[in-house]
Amino acid sequence: MQSVHVLSLTLLCALAASAQVISFGRCPKPAVQANFDPSKYIGRWYEIEKLPTGFQKGECGTATYSAKSAGVIGVFNSELLKDGTINSIAGSAKVKSPEEPAKLEVSFSGTPPGPYWVLSSDYEGHSLVYGCQELGIFKGELSWILSREPTISDETREELHSILTAAGVDAGKMVRTNQDRNYCSPMDQ
Repeated sequence: MQSVHVLSLTLLCALAASAQVISFGRCPKPAVQANFDPSKYIGRWYEIEKLPTGFQKGECGTATYSAKSAGVIGVFNSELLKDGTINSIAGSAKVKSPEEPAKLEVSFSGTPPGPYWVLSSDYEGHSLVYGCQELGIFKGELSWILSREPTISDETREELHSILTAAGVDAGKMVRTNQDRNYCSPMDQ
């Protein structure tokens, strides 16, 4: 029995190190965007809200997606840190199965791939992304609300929260990202 507790503690520490929203249980399997078209997803998205993470420490988050090859999207994420510097990372997202192109795996240099599921997107205004990984009896969840503009209507935000809630995700844990134009102006230079 003691080895089970040690294993559980080790797995919890591994999830905590990636600083996702951690809880007991299995990952939900929410429906993803029907007929998702990765080519329409290309371009710049602003982070509006997210489940807290340890790897995103700044504000003014953006994600820029580019076409790489069939089923592969280039990923370039940037954020403004408190000291005024811009933190960026490049990676790629790959469609796991042509039958479900909204289920992607994203990876960055030196990291194993993680799930990046597009639950909802109109391609021109909003996107709702969710990912969850299980480690033993724990799950680590990530989620982002993205917009083509630095703001999103409260109505759209509430609709996207409803999708998360219906999937069993605690949308109340989402935190807003500062996208104030003046504060974020260094991101445009």
